[in-house]
Amino acid sequence: QVQLVESGGGLVQAGGSLRLSCAASGRAFSRYAMGWFRQAPGKEREFVSAIDWSGGVTNYADSVKGRYTISRDNAKNSVFLQMNSLKPEDTAVYHCAAKLWGSSEIADEYEYWGQGTQVTVSS
Repeated sequence: QVQLVESGGGLVQAGGSLRLSCAASGRAFSRYAMGWFRQAPGKEREFVSAIDWSGGVTNYADSVKGRYTISRDNAKNSVFLQMNSLKPEDTAVYHCAAKLWGSSEIADEYEYWGQGTQVTVSS
């Protein structure tokens, strides 16, 4: 069992930056790939970024590539999402999720989810 708690969301102007954190509790965090997904009001949940269990493989949605960076610290049971050059269309609730071993862009493959943190980007 893995519990996930996100933090770091907030209100920022376009062009600004935020750093999201996801703290995991439970056993064997280092076995889990971690993903970030987001959902805006009235829209489907969408993949943002993922990192495999080792941190050696990362994936990004085209919409965030070059602006977002995912990383993890297995010693601290945490995963991070550095978001730069934010745009109003990045506004959403951001969720972190966990699955064993390899990363994926498919939400249904993730076993555990956090409650989410709101990111709002004003124009």
